[in-house]
Amino acid sequence: MLIGITMGDASGVGPEIILRAYAKNEIKGRFVVIGDYEILEYCKEVLKYEVPVRKVDNISDIADGYLNVYDMGILKKDELVIGKISKKSGYAAMKYVEEATKLALDNKISAIVTLPMNKEATRLSDETFTGHTELIAKICGQDKYTMMLASDKLTVTHVNTHVSMEQAIKNVKKEKVYDVIKLTYDALKRFIQEPKIAVAGLNPHAGEGGSFGREDIDEIAPAVEKAKSEGMNVEGPLPPDTVFLKAYKKQYDAVVCMYHDQGHIPMKLLDFEGGVNVTLGLKVIRTSVDHGTAFDIAYKGIASTRSFVEAYNFAVKLVG
Repeated sequence: MLIGITMGDASGVGPEIILRAYAKNEIKGRFVVIGDYEILEYCKEVLKYEVPVRKVDNISDIADGYLNVYDMGILKKDELVIGKISKKSGYAAMKYVEEATKLALDNKISAIVTLPMNKEATRLSDETFTGHTELIAKICGQDKYTMMLASDKLTVTHVNTHVSMEQAIKNVKKEKVYDVIKLTYDALKRFIQEPKIAVAGLNPHAGEGGSFGREDIDEIAPAVEKAKSEGMNVEGPLPPDTVFLKAYKKQYDAVVCMYHDQGHIPMKLLDFEGGVNVTLGLKVIRTSVDHGTAFDIAYKGIASTRSFVEAYNFAVKLVG
């Protein structure tokens, strides 16, 4: 098993989180960082971390006792802009993920753990970029996938992620809702013998019998019924204002959400530092921290490593 860790946007907290986690011996097993050696060396000097960083040009050359870095050679320290949006940092971060995905598809790494990118920075060089999940799915050539956010307190998946609310509503179709229920169920079956899934409604009170929109009746309910007919333990559409409390109380193992903030808000409220982002349905295993680049605290040595460690451990668990 070899886990590939992408360095994230170098202007943010990604590099220091990797260095700090290594220095504290928080991540175990075989892993390699996919990023820029020069940036990690510079970050190490700034924060005075005693970490043996080692540059490798081939994944097979990693050695024990070092923080091995598969050097992409894209970003130099004199190009680094700390704590601000940078076109070069955004571009480099995207290239790390592209390379990691190709390595995973070639079975040279077992899973990918990603540190945060900044969408605005990356879009300065690629205006089509919407996020890690969509980028990796595109490289894998897949269109059926979903974002899961998981922690001990709550687990959610999403029918929509990085689209406008207007587009998200249009995207709530029975086929897509069913696909996400199935992806969620299959993922949970790896750890739970009989997972119980809740499906959140789109509209207030799950539409109140059509009083506040027809999507819950016409699109979500048929998807739930199809999943039930196939033996999945699923309920919905349920009122979004109460379903997360029920899941928090362990009445459900996961909640399928209709749009980005419907799932992200309760998740980050309950466990901002401990949440893990997992992409379901892809040819490769990918987990991620559940936070952003945190430019305001970059290179200050105070960024929490908890979400990264949880994401790393979850990737190891998924690989088996």
